[in-house]
Amino acid sequence: MPRLSQLSLAATCSSVLLLTACTGGSTVDDDVEGADAGSGSLTSINAGYVSAIDQIGLPIGTERGLFEERDLDVTLAEPFPTGVDAINALEAGDVDIIQVGTPAIAAAQEGAELSLVGNYTGSATQRSIDETAAIVAAEGSEIDGEDLSTLEGKSIGVSIGSINHLYLLGLLEDLRIDTDDVELVNTAPPDMAVALETGGIDAAVIWDPWPITITEQVEGSEIVLRGGGYIPFIGYIVTTPTFLEENPEAVEEFLAARAASDQWIRENPEDAASSAVQWLTGTDPEVAQEAMQYNVAQLDPRFSACNYLALDTVGQLLANQGEIDFDFDINDYFEPGPIVSVMEENPELFEDLQDIPDAAAIDADYNFVREIAQESCAV
Repeated sequence: MPRLSQLSLAATCSSVLLLTACTGGSTVDDDVEGADAGSGSLTSINAGYVSAIDQIGLPIGTERGLFEERDLDVTLAEPFPTGVDAINALEAGDVDIIQVGTPAIAAAQEGAELSLVGNYTGSATQRSIDETAAIVAAEGSEIDGEDLSTLEGKSIGVSIGSINHLYLLGLLEDLRIDTDDVELVNTAPPDMAVALETGGIDAAVIWDPWPITITEQVEGSEIVLRGGGYIPFIGYIVTTPTFLEENPEAVEEFLAARAASDQWIRENPEDAASSAVQWLTGTDPEVAQEAMQYNVAQLDPRFSACNYLALDTVGQLLANQGEIDFDFDINDYFEPGPIVSVMEENPELFEDLQDIPDAAAIDADYNFVREIAQESCAV
């Protein structure tokens, strides 16, 4: 199986939320408790994640001993700079389980053998959720948050093919503004502040913590829109069909531990932000605290018809922009059995979350049909 090509790199940073996310190298402090935990008598799993606040549930789970409680010895790989790198490591057998968002679609299109077994960000109760995305406008741009039709005719910085690009497309569709009526400027997240300050763009569309840091760096800039439910953010816990087939119980216990970690983060966002600072090198504590409040709104590890619909929606958006063909059946990639079992056997891990609508609830044999799922999931 060939590794995912760099052609898919446009969609790699869909969930990256911190300044170090696309720089490479380790972001784990060597002396963080739990980073190398494991007794040798436990079931061993090598896991990988991207250096980002929305993926912090994995290292926090190791830090708090939640995997050991379920007889798992989880060893963390060095944080990956992008989702493409994580998928390549999974295909190479360097890790057993990863967390990845939009790049999973391009990888599936290229024939990667993936099994989506749970979520690290998204929603199992509604069609769209995008609280971690925002638009930052430059001073004097005349972009009005109360009248977003003022985006028409403006130059807007996005990362083409990534989730912030898709967020803008969803917004423009809602506003009935044709993409030809705005100027899209392909801009990497680290370059958006300079582009905004120098007049290269009128607005930046980006995920956390960039909106927070940009407004601190660029005088007079302001967040004119945050969230709004224009697109679904996606972030899946992914393994290979072979690993899942050979280790079904271990995968299920892994998902239960991740669910426990997410619940702890939802209940302790300030402590979680402090922990993130230890795991993500260079993260400003105040930025982490602010970004975490938006992150927790999307911490839902469950599966429902809405999660299938989310991937389908994002895939169609990418296809409409010519990024992928999107001619594969997403049912071939979802494996809901493990997380459905966790949901049934550990309801206390999800008791603080909104109930999944009956029409959107699924079982291990669920088969996605777009038209039915659209009726089952509230916008």
